[in-house]
Order: sequence, then C-alpha cells, then structure tokens
Amino acid sequence: MRNLFLSVLFILAAGLVTISSISEKLFVWQSVWALAGILLVVVFASLDLRGVLQHRWLIAGLYVGSVALLILTYLTAPVVRNTRSWLYIGSVGFQPVELAKIALILVYARFFSRKHLSIARWPIILSSFFLFIVPCGLILLQPDLGSASILFGVWFGFLLVSGLPPKRLIAAGLTFVIVGALGWMYFLEGYQKQRIISVFYPEQNTLTVNYSTIQSKIAIGSAGFWGKGYNQGPQTQLGFLTEPSNDFVLAALIEEWGIFIGLLVVFAFAFMIYQILRVGMRAGQNFEKFICLGVAMVFSLHFMINAGSTLGLFPVVGVTFPFLSYGGSSLLVDFALLAMVNAISLRNR
Repeated sequence: MRNLFLSVLFILAAGLVTISSISEKLFVWQSVWALAGILLVVVFASLDLRGVLQHRWLIAGLYVGSVALLILTYLTAPVVRNTRSWLYIGSVGFQPVELAKIALILVYARFFSRKHLSIARWPIILSSFFLFIVPCGLILLQPDLGSASILFGVWFGFLLVSGLPPKRLIAAGLTFVIVGALGWMYFLEGYQKQRIISVFYPEQNTLTVNYSTIQSKIAIGSAGFWGKGYNQGPQTQLGFLTEPSNDFVLAALIEEWGIFIGLLVVFAFAFMIYQILRVGMRAGQNFEKFICLGVAMVFSLHFMINAGSTLGLFPVVGVTFPFLSYGGSSLLVDFALLAMVNAISLRNR
C-alpha cells in the first residue's frame, strides 16, 4: 500500500501546485479537503470494514439515502451552470452524486459477489440494471451527463467481469443504446447534445461549444517538454483556458510543467489503478474483490473522460481528474474510496 499512497500523493501534490498558480483561495480550500481526506483514510484504517459492511441494512441505507438526496437535489437545489447538482449547508456545497458512486459500488459488490454464478439469468441482469437506472435517471434530470456516464460504466463493468455470456452482453449493449436514445430525446439539454456532436466536428463552433477544447489543445501543444514555468502559462493565467482548476486541470498542469510532468502524472495514475486491482486480487472474499474492482472502475472512468475531454476525444461533461482536480466533495469521495481499499488491504494482510 505504500506504493499506492506514494502515487496518490504525487498526483495530489501536482494538483495542489497547479491550483496554487491559479488561485490562492482555491489552493487553501483544496489543502483543507486533502487533509480531511487523509484523516478519513486514517479513521477507516482503524475500523473492521469487513465486519461493518457485512450488515445489509447499512449498504441498503446508504443506497436509499443517496437516492433520497438526489431527489432532494432535483427538487430544491439552485441552478448552477445549467444544472441542479449541489446542495448547500450554509456556504459549503456538496454533490450528492458523489455519495451515489460509493453507494452503487457497495451495492454492486454485495449483489455480484452473491449472484455472479447466476448472472446469465434475465431477472439478475434486470435487477442489476434497476439498481443503476434509479440514481442514473435522477442524475440525468439534473442534468449531469458526466456522472450518469460514470454510473453506467460501473454497471456495465460489473457485468463484464461477472462472466456475462456473449448473447446477454449484446442484449445489455442494446439496452444501453435504447436508454441512450431515450436520454437523448427526453433528458439531455440542447447544449449537452451540442457538446457530444462537437467531438466529431472540432473545427466548427470554435468560439462556443469547442472553445474550451481548442484552448486546452493550445495550452498542451505550446507547453513543450518542460513547460513554461510556474505561474507562466498564458492560456491559464490570462483566462483563455476555462475551468483550469477542474475540468482542464491536466492542460493547466502540462502548460506550466510540460509534457514530462504530465506523463509522470498519467503513469502515477496507471500505477495507482494497478495497485488497487492488486489489493483486490489478494482479497479473501469476493465482496472485497468487487469493492476494489468498483473503485478502480470509478477512478479509471473519471480519468478517461477528463483526460479525453482535455484532448478533444470526449465531450466536456464536468468530470474531475481524481486527486488532481479541485473540488471538496469529489476529493473527499476519492479519499473515501481509497480508504476502503486500504482497509481491505490491512485486513487481508
């Protein structure tokens, strides 16, 4: 686990340095959330996670509670950047969708650890789909396409590793196409559709939908191997690069610190995923193996969508880069997922 934490700390440090060059206030808040996350790992390490999570009512309560918070978010949350994604306690906001990711991982870990031998049966597949579609539908209503994509990836990933027969896998793919078509017609806003279409036509709408991606490519393309130096990136410092501390933090990092440091961050992230899967392979129970698998899938999906949107390979949908992007609730959830993996490793050691 030491190597896992070293890779996480390297990514976190790279993010903090990048954020500090953008905003001193954001740097202070990110540091506070990072310390809270590290404390969370320490607390989890002292718990018998295996014993705690054996209680079905606890996992069910977490899932139901996350769904209830998503309903509350849709009904009462203010509109921020065209979405209803944030609940506020005083001046501190958090995204209930982050809690839903943890809940879905735990629910699926318990579900598939018990049902994977009978996964080919339609009632089992439909039950797993129902567990995914309830929070996903509420998230699409916000609308939050990025988080909905993460939840779909978790569901489909669990089906894949559970040994789903090819015929059932094709049926699951067709279900995705149908759900995607319904989402396109009834859930997605016009600007979200434009973002998806813009991936295939990057030369169009250069001042509107494709503006952020073009500025990101300029920042990366002009960085060189060693970058322009701390606080010296023109795209970042002059405001051309939108959301440099969050959606495009990788572009901001590369612009100031170069392709070399950017590749080191990517390699550190890949090594982190490898270490998480290694913990899962060594776990003594299927339930623990599936938890590690779910954590690895969530982190990997976040990385692919965030880095992909930075390079123009995916639409910009507001997905963070784990441990690198600014964000209180997302960073705390990143550490909570890491804390579960660490607790599993300690118990099996």
